[in-house]
Amino acid sequence: MKVILNKDLSPLGEEGDVKDVAKGYARNFLFPRGIALPYTDHTIKVFEARRDEIEARKTAKRQDAAGIKEKLEALDLVITMPAGANGKLYGAVTAQTVVDELGKLGFSVERKRIELAGTSFKSVGKYKVMVKLYESSAAELTVTVQAQVIKTEPRVTSTKSRRRRDAETGEVVRPGGAPGEGAEESPANKEAIPAAQE
Repeated sequence: MKVILNKDLSPLGEEGDVKDVAKGYARNFLFPRGIALPYTDHTIKVFEARRDEIEARKTAKRQDAAGIKEKLEALDLVITMPAGANGKLYGAVTAQTVVDELGKLGFSVERKRIELAGTSFKSVGKYKVMVKLYESSAAELTVTVQAQVIKTEPRVTSTKSRRRRDAETGEVVRPGGAPGEGAEESPANKEAIPAAQE
């Protein structure tokens, strides 16, 4: 069934395009939402009258896409992710991660317009990402994935906990000596020895 698109619909086409679609798709989805109109003599005349207006909008979209393309290609996007010592990421950089980072820089890009080599990046390094813009225009974006520095504090052994453990075992430890080395016998130990000899 032939229809004329009343609005842009990716990936089907743009406003004013004539497309051949299934009858059910047209009746149940395109027509009720006003996305397309039936291809009739009347609608052809309506769209012919709007032709200049539609072309002006397409030209503006092309110019916007060209401007965005220049900005994206000049950009070196840096994404910092937690990674192991070997450079392998604990997570992964996906198309959504790239969209979020671009959003922080003021670029509004849909996730489906981002093309990664594979489904995601799983290690640190430099990558090329394709960002589809308008029609066949696309920008090649450089993405640098770097490891996040995780600060770790050295483990400190508390002397209080060591004294408590020594008190529980009954051993006296002097600084620099092994347990029991150079230690005086405690009164409890003196009493225990004669009782053992009897």
